[in-house]
Amino acid sequence: MTLRDLPKNTLARILGFNAVDKELETRLREIGFAEGDQVEALHFGLFGRNPMSVRLNGALIALRKGEAQAVLVEVL
Repeated sequence: MTLRDLPKNTLARILGFNAVDKELETRLREIGFAEGDQVEALHFGLFGRNPMSVRLNGALIALRKGEAQAVLVEVL
């Protein structure tokens, strides 16, 4: 499952990344995404669920659809 598919107000653990573009994976890691971290989907945009906001390590982060699809998660 990707972060993009995570239901609202659901906790998940980051398993890894499936980014086709390695620069995207690097940017996500620089923001703070790492394997084993807990993430929670908080809000989705009105049109196409884009963008979305998540809570990661106590910080609120907004992601575009393509960025969220690059993060693999498992529901806790």
